[in-house]
Amino acid sequence: MEQQIEELEEKVIEWRRDFHQNPELSNREFKTAEKIAAHLERLGMEVQTGVAKTGVVGILKGNSEGKTVALRADIDALPVTERNDLPFKSEVTTEFLGSETGVMHACGHDTHTAILMGVAEVLSNNKDKINGTIKLIFQPAEEGAPQGEEGGAALMIKEGVLTTPDVDAIFGLHIDSEVPVGTITYKPEGIMAAVERFVINVKGEQTHGSQPWSGTDPVMISAKIIDGLQTIISREAKLTDAAAVITVGKISGGVRFNIIPESVEMIGTVRTLDPDMKEFILRRMKEMVPAIAEAYGAKATIEIENKTSITYNDPELTQKMLPTLQEIAGSENVKLEKATTGGEDFSFFQEKVPGLYFFLGGKPLNSNKAAPHHTPDFFIDESGLILGVKAMSQLALDYLNE
Repeated sequence: MEQQIEELEEKVIEWRRDFHQNPELSNREFKTAEKIAAHLERLGMEVQTGVAKTGVVGILKGNSEGKTVALRADIDALPVTERNDLPFKSEVTTEFLGSETGVMHACGHDTHTAILMGVAEVLSNNKDKINGTIKLIFQPAEEGAPQGEEGGAALMIKEGVLTTPDVDAIFGLHIDSEVPVGTITYKPEGIMAAVERFVINVKGEQTHGSQPWSGTDPVMISAKIIDGLQTIISREAKLTDAAAVITVGKISGGVRFNIIPESVEMIGTVRTLDPDMKEFILRRMKEMVPAIAEAYGAKATIEIENKTSITYNDPELTQKMLPTLQEIAGSENVKLEKATTGGEDFSFFQEKVPGLYFFLGGKPLNSNKAAPHHTPDFFIDESGLILGVKAMSQLALDYLNE
């Protein structure tokens, strides 16, 4: 089987470049889904389309009965204008939240999709080695559905992707531009953070900028609220237990230099790696925001929306499958890592069934510095993709054939 996978490398890279050059945003992955579905149909799989709007699911039944394992790849791109000078550079543009922007696979979902398509091909050619059923999940909207829409893993689960047949375990990977090619990193239990999005509205009283005493300044009060929120992290959260972050990423208010506005809106995110700490931080935010505003004669509200749960690797499943990863990549190339405060809606699958999520190296071996994910310069060394095909294929087979 290893030789079959090696022979697939050119195909996998070609698929990846096609997806990279033709990226589509969350819940709008129409052409991407068509290409995936056509590939799975050519392989003779049972194919479901339109799952969670644009998702595709392929079902591959082995020659004997057994458990069901799911393999997942996310397929959406980001509103980022690419700066890389590549022959397959994205030139796609769109309007996002009222602004013109480029569209780019700036988080590597194009590589995840191409890898899982490669896995589909190799496994469909080895049905005699499959004791059970493999469900290939190509998931849209991992980056989050547009405002007002449902999407992503949560909607796939709602529409029954983990049933008929019932999934016993699920595996997923993420390319990492800052981990060297040939390396796999993993962590039992929490590996990525729970993500909350919050919106704070501060209402004061508008007045002339020359006489602030005649009104109530929501800009100044917003600054106090931001400062207060950071003390939850720096003075109240027990960071020796787990990391946590509160970030305000957007502030809107005012129209002119000499007018104190009536209101200010702030939007931000909370990242936590421990359920109890998450509960504590959210409770303190809800207590603190209106209290600070009231102390300065204003009113403030806070709304908190859950985006993802903690990406939690089932310890037993992780321990069971670790030898597979070590055999595929070499023990010296499979490394235990600390958790990251990034978020992943793969976590919703893991709330329903045991799951294992790991990182695949995508950094060129001769590179000293790599551009982070979600940036215009994000770059992946394609020589690392074939290891992803090997790892996901063997994880599925070893799990079913244990």
